[in-house]
Amino acid sequence: MDLIYARWQMGLSLAFHIIFAVIGMAMPIMMVVAEATWLHTQHAEYLDLAKRWARGTAILFAVGAVSGTVLSFELGLLWPAFMAFAGPIIGVPFSLEGFAFFLEAIFLGVYLYGWDRVRPTTHVFAGGIVALSGALSGAFVVTVNSWMNTPAGFRIADGALIAVDPFPAMFNPAAAPQVVHMLLAAYSAVGIAVAGIHARLLLRDPSHPFHRRAFAIALLVGLPASLAQPLAGDWAGRVLARTQPAKLAALEGHFDTQTYAPVRIGGIPDVNAQATRYAIEIPGGLSFLAFGDRSARVVGLKDLPRDEWPPVLPVHLAFQVMVAIGSWLALLALWAGLLAWRRRLFDSRVFLGATFWSTALGFIAISRVDRDGGRTAAVDHPGRDEDRGGGHANAGPRHTVRAFYGHLSGARRLGRRVDRRTILETAPGRGIQ
Repeated sequence: MDLIYARWQMGLSLAFHIIFAVIGMAMPIMMVVAEATWLHTQHAEYLDLAKRWARGTAILFAVGAVSGTVLSFELGLLWPAFMAFAGPIIGVPFSLEGFAFFLEAIFLGVYLYGWDRVRPTTHVFAGGIVALSGALSGAFVVTVNSWMNTPAGFRIADGALIAVDPFPAMFNPAAAPQVVHMLLAAYSAVGIAVAGIHARLLLRDPSHPFHRRAFAIALLVGLPASLAQPLAGDWAGRVLARTQPAKLAALEGHFDTQTYAPVRIGGIPDVNAQATRYAIEIPGGLSFLAFGDRSARVVGLKDLPRDEWPPVLPVHLAFQVMVAIGSWLALLALWAGLLAWRRRLFDSRVFLGATFWSTALGFIAISRVDRDGGRTAAVDHPGRDEDRGGGHANAGPRHTVRAFYGHLSGARRLGRRVDRRTILETAPGRGIQ
């Protein structure tokens, strides 16, 4: 069956929804910080900011709720076999995400209509619950994504699903690093996007008090997250090295198994020649980043079955773009800290211009395809007899989790290759000890 149209539809829906999802996670923090600062200083600009950001959060939250509802229908309509198989395993985090969503909606209503109706401390508390529940909602969904990277909490015997334990499934090996990585990405992307908007206005009028205070709060949310993101990425990379060696090799354009494996900056992988051309290589860098030891052995794609290879070129290029953006935003955070220490944060037109041109970079990084386009773990569902997997207890009839996110590459050739990938690289009893 050609699933390319289903993948395209799901991909477009996800690409649209994730923008509003991360805004719903980060904007409440800014509105709460603005209101709390107003209570402390009584500067009217902070109250104006809190009310404006609250209205914007409400509108974008409504759009995100609708687009999320579309996705929930698409899960059942486009991937019924996957959901029939995975529902008992990943149903708990989806249910908890629903509770977090309703909690966010309830307290957002209190925040929007509670001005002058509840005590100021209660109002700020309601905003804090909105921010917390938004983060929890995103975290629960990411645990489902991480489960598709490192499946856990179940066993398959004779084609039947047995011994389902949803909590090990939710707290799978990739869950913690991916949740932290996603939360930091949300705060970084939204904080810098808002700062970029106000940076453009400050270039016109550097002394405007409203834009100065908005710019400072947005940077306060976005830049610490940007500075911490490389550390979270390093954590996620070490987990990836243990659980998904094929994905790590594709991300790095790494074809040869070797010790002192180099980390590559840039480069264009040539799958036919099985080499990455034009890259800047740092000897031992990949071994150290993956295992903390420059002499560690890193498995290359040549030592893995060809049908387990992710689509190397788009995955490698998307990863390079993400790393470049993350590195730039971390440098921007250091630059802002230096300017703030010198009390020149609003006086540097070069920094304001750099922040403005960085407005959309966080969203570009969030929308990358390497995490899901590079997925090699596969989970099977009961189905066609001709697709059974060679008698392996964890193989079963084949319909991969990769089918769920293969659309993200946007390439028909990738979609067809994904249909053939059926190896349970990280299934229970195989890749995770």
